[in-house]
Amino acid sequence: MHELNNTVHKGINTDAIRAAARNFDDGAVTAGYQANRKQVIAMLNAALATELVCVLRYKRHYYTASGLQNGPIKAEFLQHAAEEQAHANLLAERIVQLNGKPDFNPATLISRSHVEYDEAEDIQAMIKANLIAERVAIESYRQMIEQIGETDPTTRHMLVGIMAMEEEHADDMRDLLV
Repeated sequence: MHELNNTVHKGINTDAIRAAARNFDDGAVTAGYQANRKQVIAMLNAALATELVCVLRYKRHYYTASGLQNGPIKAEFLQHAAEEQAHANLLAERIVQLNGKPDFNPATLISRSHVEYDEAEDIQAMIKANLIAERVAIESYRQMIEQIGETDPTTRHMLVGIMAMEEEHADDMRDLLV
C-alpha cells in the first residue's frame, strides 16, 4: 500500500520541504543552504572579475601577437579567451541563482581581479604572463573550494570544473614555452 501523503518518506520530511518550497523569492536557494550566501557571492564576483581580465588579456595577446610562426600560439590564445568567457558566464549565472548581482563594472575590474592585465609585446612574455595568471587562478579556485567545503555543493562542483580547465590552460602555456 502506498501512502502518498507521508510526512516522512525514507527519512525526508516531504511536508516541510514542500512548505518551504513555496517561498518563491529565494529562487534556487532553499532552507537547507548552509553557506554564507553573501560571502559566496563576493567570492564568485571576484572570480568573475578574474575571468573577465583573463578574457581581455588573452584577446589582447591574440590580436597583438605577430609572426607567421606564431599562428598556433595565437589560436591557443583565442581558444583560451573563449573558455575564460564561458567560465565568466557560469560564475555570473551562479551569482544570480544565489540571488546576487554579477559585477561587470569595468571601472573596478582590475582591482577586484586576482590576476593582472598584461601588455607584453613579445610572444614569450605573453605566454609567461598567461601561465602566471593561470597559476594564480588555480590557487584562487583551490582556496575558494576549500573555504566553501560541503556547504554549497553546486558552487563547489562548478568551481572544481573551472579549476580543472585552468589547470589545462596552465599546461598548455607551459608547453608553449621555448
